[in-house]
Amino acid sequence: MTTATSPQAFWLAGRPATGEATLEVTSPWDGRTVGTASVPTPEQTEEAVAAAAAVADEFAATPAYARAAALDHVCRRLGERAEEIARLISAENGKPMKWARIEVARCTSVFRWAADEARRFNGGTAQRLDADAGGAGRLALTRRIPYGPVLGIAPFNFPLNLCAHKVAPALAAGAPIILKPAPATPLSGLLLGELLAETELPAGSWSVLPVPNEAMPPLVQDPRLPIVSFTGSVPVGWAIRDSVPRKRVTLELGGNGAAIVLADYASDADLDWAAQRIATFSNYQGGQSCISVQRVIADAAVYDRLLPRLVSAVESLVTGDPADDATDVGPLVSEDAARRVESWVEEATAAGAKVLAGGVRQGASYQPTILENVPTDARVACEEVFGPVLSVTRVEGEEAAFAAANDSTFGLQAGLFTHDLQAAFRAHRALEVGGVIVGDVPSYRADQMPYGGVKDSGVGREGVAFAMEDYTYERVMVLTGLQL
Repeated sequence: MTTATSPQAFWLAGRPATGEATLEVTSPWDGRTVGTASVPTPEQTEEAVAAAAAVADEFAATPAYARAAALDHVCRRLGERAEEIARLISAENGKPMKWARIEVARCTSVFRWAADEARRFNGGTAQRLDADAGGAGRLALTRRIPYGPVLGIAPFNFPLNLCAHKVAPALAAGAPIILKPAPATPLSGLLLGELLAETELPAGSWSVLPVPNEAMPPLVQDPRLPIVSFTGSVPVGWAIRDSVPRKRVTLELGGNGAAIVLADYASDADLDWAAQRIATFSNYQGGQSCISVQRVIADAAVYDRLLPRLVSAVESLVTGDPADDATDVGPLVSEDAARRVESWVEEATAAGAKVLAGGVRQGASYQPTILENVPTDARVACEEVFGPVLSVTRVEGEEAAFAAANDSTFGLQAGLFTHDLQAAFRAHRALEVGGVIVGDVPSYRADQMPYGGVKDSGVGREGVAFAMEDYTYERVMVLTGLQL
């Protein structure tokens, strides 16, 4: 942390505030200072938590139209400031502008979905209880009630949209939220706070606090924050859950997404499509996406025709300055991250893997890379690379393909290239993942669908309506003596 003359204020219970220290945000591409963010003191963090706890009952009782109006406002303002916000994302994250613009558009959709869900959520359900004689004249009414304030912890790789996936569902459900953006990319989250400050949401219903990672344990363990929603690395996520066993914790952790190409996906058009989609989505965001393609598992019947297409598609990607509209692949979030990816590839090649494309680091950038003959115990195969590295594997038949995909501690999403509807249903049953994307890569995500994983990929689901369910519980009221 450094000091700065004009730091970006954080948002404490809905109002701007500054602390005693600042966090410098630098561009991964060229190292320039993008901005500085003020860091809250422990006393200011306590004030935000106390305000969230104090307003929880009031906010839960806020009319649906009022919450929806605030979410609609943020949606509208995101659209109005889309280009400015995309440039901020690109500057602090290193994300190419074409992907930064898509992130803003997705964030806009998240708030639109949240506004819609706020209007229809908590409407209640009615259930006659007189199916048994003891329930004669009784009717059960059920509503969903917020557990209380949410602590939302967001990562660097989608510095706006993954903040939105914490904030929007909480506000739609009537739960106060304290958002903690990633220390590498706090500016997008702080800008989201700027838009929230334009609404009439009650004081204390939201805060945006760039708290240093090392200062988080007391906040995670605070009993006034009964919900923790975390997106990030596997060790940190499970450590959070282990530290608060009585809290409701949702975790969206890592992945090593597999794209499976079955034997029937064999025409030239099929293989061109698969190669283009795999090349793009193994390298978009610099490979820094939990659902980027990390492994290609191709049936031997198509492997030899797919591989040269895949190499050609990867080599055609434009790498360089993320501010250039032509750039497909920008830098990783830091030079340390790129050095780690470099070391993992070197480890794999020393163990017998063959580099078919890429394999070169320059500063924080790592060239889009394809590896063949990767040992199954190499880290690029069995852990999450979180970089632009793709391994390709030949298998014999559908059963072997599904087994190879499942040979992982992760289970987020898988892509399946096939035209066989029965094979798609077999995959849906067999693959140990939270989502199977048929006809495309595992990187597809619609922000309204349930999104999350199994095994080391986490627990709980994002997607606005599904996150709202995670943040709330069912409360039943039984009416007695009715003539039904």
